[in-house]
Amino acid sequence: MTADLVQASWTRIDAWLREHAPRTFATLQPPAGDDEIAAAQEELGITFPPALVASLLRHNGALETPEAFRFSSGDRLLGVRGILGDTGFLRGIDQGLDGETEGYWLYDYVKFGSYDVTSDGLLVDCRTGRDSFGAVGRFFDETGTSFGEADSLGEYLAKEADQLERGQAAGIVTFNGRLLREAPLPIRPKYSADEPLPAPDEQLPELDLSYTPTDLLHVSHLDGHEELGALIATLPYEQVVEAARKQVRRLAVETGLNDYPEVETALNAWERGEAPPRPDQTDPLALRLRAVLAQADTRQDRTRRWAAEQIALGIWGSPYKSVCESATVRSHFTLDWRADLHADLGHQPLPPIPDDQFWGALSNPAVDSSWYAAQYTQDRS
Repeated sequence: MTADLVQASWTRIDAWLREHAPRTFATLQPPAGDDEIAAAQEELGITFPPALVASLLRHNGALETPEAFRFSSGDRLLGVRGILGDTGFLRGIDQGLDGETEGYWLYDYVKFGSYDVTSDGLLVDCRTGRDSFGAVGRFFDETGTSFGEADSLGEYLAKEADQLERGQAAGIVTFNGRLLREAPLPIRPKYSADEPLPAPDEQLPELDLSYTPTDLLHVSHLDGHEELGALIATLPYEQVVEAARKQVRRLAVETGLNDYPEVETALNAWERGEAPPRPDQTDPLALRLRAVLAQADTRQDRTRRWAAEQIALGIWGSPYKSVCESATVRSHFTLDWRADLHADLGHQPLPPIPDDQFWGALSNPAVDSSWYAAQYTQDRS
């Protein structure tokens, strides 16, 4: 029954990925061989639960790429080779803890999912003769092992299939053929746009008006947007400006900030190509945004504060910084922010997810990629 549940769950997962996230599906590897699985058990000196064997007979892990299939925990599926490597590494840590390992890592634990950037990951209990045999837990390198994920790998995979089939209600997003997972969006507090404009002498937070259109953007802002960041970095300047205007408008609508006449007037003028003159702290638009900052601080609503700051950055600052940061703030309001940004960038063909070499070779005077360029030069020499 356990092996059947594993097979049925992988069938559901594979079908969903094949239809909605083919690039992620392509990272799942063909089955492991019976001999390979048997040899791994012999090398580790343990018996794999039937569910783990059944899973390996379906997929021998997922390729370690940016598109890789990952569980909802963020862990990439490991194949036999990865299981041996990661489990052996954690056994080495275990030997250095002077026996203090009951809540950290035990010899009969086997890691089958890896977070990759740390030693964190999913594991299965392989202690035969115990009720916990086959139970799924998670290891954190700072705090050790905890259980409660599922009583078996089959049950865990069934929950993963359920989540995928729930789609955006479960934070499931697809973009450019990849599976992505987002936290479900919180319920946003409602605001009224009927408040009168504050008086110039009212005590309000200061608005950052130090932005200039020529401010350099650090490449880390683009890198965080993956292939969309690479597209922004290589598009003509005018297209980035247009995308920045559209992103700020989307953000203003999503947050209700466009309901304030001062904001709506400024955005309309900006979209007509009439850049408003740089104000001081008592300009009507600056006063309105400062009032929003005060309101957001009172309600401890950081995302609304960020949105108000993005209005100012969009109108008076660098379009490169604006389009990146507006998209980041919009991720707190909509799960479709990547698709929206791609549309605002003109639905241009997307480049591959960039690596350090891409950023090192980038030539864009608006983007500071000097550290990557220095590394790229060293590598070439």
